[in-house]
Amino acid sequence: MAKIVKQRDIIDRKALWVKLEDMAGWSGYSTKMQKDVLKLFKEALKSGRDEIQRRFDDKKANGIVTVHNYAFLIDQLIRTLYDFTTKYVYAIHTPTKGEQFCVAAVGGYGRAEMAPQSDIDLLFLLPYKQTPKGEQAIEYMLYLLWDLGLKVGHSTRSIDECLKMAKEDLTIQTALLDARYLWGNKSLFKEFQKRFQEKVVDVTGRQFVDAKLEERDDRHQRMGDTRYVVEPNLKEGKGGLRDLQTLYWIGKYTYGVERWRDLVSHGVILEEDANSFKKAVNFLFTVRCALHYLTNRPQESLTFDVQHLLAEKLGYKDRAGTRGVERFMKHYYLTAKTVGDLTRNLCAVLEEQQKKHQQRFTILTNFFKRNVEGFKVDSGRLTMENHEAFADNPLLMFRLFEVAQDHDLDIHPFVLKQLRDNLHLINAKMRKNPDANRMFLDMLTSPKKPQRILRLMGEVGLLGKFIPDFARVTAQMQYDMYHTYTVDEHTIKAIGELNGVESGESREELPVCCGAINEVISRRALYVAVMLHDIAKGRGGDHSELGAEVAMKLGPRLGLSDEETETVSWLVRHHLAMSHVAFKRDLEDPNLIKKFCEVVQSPERLRLLLILTVCDIRAVGPDIWNGWKGNLLRILYARALEVLTGGESAAGGVAARVAYKQQALREALKDCSPEYVENYVQLGNAAYWLSFETDVQVRHAKLVKRAEKEDGPVHINVEHDTFNNVSEITVYTADHPGLFSIITGAMALTNGSIVDAKIATLSNGMALDTFSVQDQSNEVFDSEQKIKRLAERIDKALKGEIYPASELEKVTRNTLKSRREVFTVPPRVLIDNKVSNAFTVVEVNGRDRLGFLYDVTRTLSELGLQINSAHIATFGERAVDVFYVKDVFGLKVNSETKLKSIREKLLETITEENYHQPQKRRRKKEMVG
Repeated sequence: MAKIVKQRDIIDRKALWVKLEDMAGWSGYSTKMQKDVLKLFKEALKSGRDEIQRRFDDKKANGIVTVHNYAFLIDQLIRTLYDFTTKYVYAIHTPTKGEQFCVAAVGGYGRAEMAPQSDIDLLFLLPYKQTPKGEQAIEYMLYLLWDLGLKVGHSTRSIDECLKMAKEDLTIQTALLDARYLWGNKSLFKEFQKRFQEKVVDVTGRQFVDAKLEERDDRHQRMGDTRYVVEPNLKEGKGGLRDLQTLYWIGKYTYGVERWRDLVSHGVILEEDANSFKKAVNFLFTVRCALHYLTNRPQESLTFDVQHLLAEKLGYKDRAGTRGVERFMKHYYLTAKTVGDLTRNLCAVLEEQQKKHQQRFTILTNFFKRNVEGFKVDSGRLTMENHEAFADNPLLMFRLFEVAQDHDLDIHPFVLKQLRDNLHLINAKMRKNPDANRMFLDMLTSPKKPQRILRLMGEVGLLGKFIPDFARVTAQMQYDMYHTYTVDEHTIKAIGELNGVESGESREELPVCCGAINEVISRRALYVAVMLHDIAKGRGGDHSELGAEVAMKLGPRLGLSDEETETVSWLVRHHLAMSHVAFKRDLEDPNLIKKFCEVVQSPERLRLLLILTVCDIRAVGPDIWNGWKGNLLRILYARALEVLTGGESAAGGVAARVAYKQQALREALKDCSPEYVENYVQLGNAAYWLSFETDVQVRHAKLVKRAEKEDGPVHINVEHDTFNNVSEITVYTADHPGLFSIITGAMALTNGSIVDAKIATLSNGMALDTFSVQDQSNEVFDSEQKIKRLAERIDKALKGEIYPASELEKVTRNTLKSRREVFTVPPRVLIDNKVSNAFTVVEVNGRDRLGFLYDVTRTLSELGLQINSAHIATFGERAVDVFYVKDVFGLKVNSETKLKSIREKLLETITEENYHQPQKRRRKKEMVG
């Protein structure tokens, strides 16, 4: 433990002991004074904590000092408590050898790493089995510690029991490795240390190292196996504190050192590695302490709701173009990367030293060494004997990775370190070198897992040096709830998705993409576009436009032709266009498809854009892509391809398509009477026939037929589409002003999330509204209880027995603040009268919340607008809802005054400070009505 500055300001153990002796010294201890004893300890604990926090807040926050200060405070309390317990409470004046127990700190407390909300792990060490007197003393100590509000984990064991359990359990073995003497029988603790070293450490060295590394790998897999997630776990995540502790344990177990820096003298690490380790430890502990102070609980995840507060607390200020929270998180990611580098280096040294101790295997080891294209291969990793090779020929840096990719080999950490030391040689001249650019482009477009080699190039720093624009997005977080990874990690994952499409690995999930890529001509342009699609994020302005400019400059340098460069630039500029149309627009609107095709212009570009869009979405996060999104993109792709290739949609008229759909329904309903089928066919207008697939229309027809036989005003049919991960809920009821809004309110109250909606009014005056719905976990809405409750709520809302506005306000008022409320989403209303010939398209953007869709649709209803279809999307905290509407006369809204009123009323509805006011005014209207 580091030296504690002004110890008595934290806790004065002598003064505390004097007070305890004054209390019990002359008369002895009695249970009547327990309250006063507890009070003294509580005061000492509180005073110490306050002083440690004051030091953390007042001076430049220092994590290492703070965790050592906390450990010191707890040490002194436990020592005082031990003395008081054994002298006064359960006095053992002439203890037998069996009654002389020892108290040791284990685990994180043993390493003197105590954050403000850390647990305290204690080992009560016995020479033999437990004695009654010792058991009473230990029990008293534990109860008082618990009464202090401390979280204490404990074990009471003999030395033999410790050794036995350490051999059987890796967690116990690791905790005991960190054991530190606190108080009591010191010779007993020394005996434990001696026997633990002889019986456990000396005989399980390599097994322990392998087990800890395997444990680390398993933990990484559970946490997502990347250090570049936007809400990282400070303790368990890749590159976090547990990884640093693993390095410490390996060093201590293998070399017997108490400090990581001591490995320098063993020739295991360099002085700069020791400094990097200390900086990483201090940064991570500083953040952890600040996090514990901020949340007042043992939180370890850097969630969005605390990131900006931590950044502010730790002094990260906003700068031109960069927010303080982004600078703070970038520091975190770079620290996590440093931890990875240290781990790689230490493992390499351990491996080399192990080989030196196994000389008898030299012949066998040399057998596995071979030359590959000028490089040595040692145990499946590329090495270089000439340490000056990179300095003599910087092109070898690129050749190294190219060979590693071609032969599916790793690169030795020592070689990577040599490469890092020579990165200054990647200058403007080297960036223009044709051979360097050729090798890079070959690696990017290689069928052999380009994401693996690019990620390694990124971690070592070569990728950012060679493409400075990429360095600008390295470790750059995307401060929203939609993106899971930093920009650079998202980009590399997108390249991996593209490789999966091309190789056919994703054929089962993405059959259309895997088919389209076989027809792609501009393969190199596609890979470069995926790499550059987010290259200009964080610069201010439209990253698509700025990225297109980067592509125009970088393409020729990489060796692309003018045509390829122009294609890359176009793809980057329009990489969001296809998802925008698919997820926010009515795909049955022929005018929309026509305008989309005017942008795309060619089947080749359409194929490229589809593949780029799919790879981009799938690389956003593990739960972002689903069958519903895939289906919308497939429909748009098919519609556009028909137009671009002069197919039926381009030439055929609306009447022909309607007739085709009507005939398809007749064929599908052969089991129904021809008279009923013809009557049903007459109910729908052209928009109805073009808006729904035949299988959906079959379900509609059967629902209408069932409704004729059933009582009740509301009839509901539910179909679960597991491929698209949605439930199709169709509501058949008498048309009613504001019906759509009432249904959305009822769904919000039932925790149903609408992702798409189509409204049809039949010629018999009945409404046939079809909703694609998910539950709050983005799964199908398949709870029979919820569906029954939904039907009841719609029925009651239509009868005026419940008011969704007031019910939602109650729910919202009683709901804890969500993480979404950390973010500010500027409210925005866009009105487009050009995209559709028949409808005015209204797009509403705002921060998502319970009842958002209901409030918006209610406002549209109050404005006298009829909703024909709705396309609902949520991107993390951002709600993006699009409505195709007409006025009360069934026409597009062309009046500028009316359009202005629509925009103003919707903005008022979604502006956050007005959330509850409109609902209160509406409730009065409802009551009056």
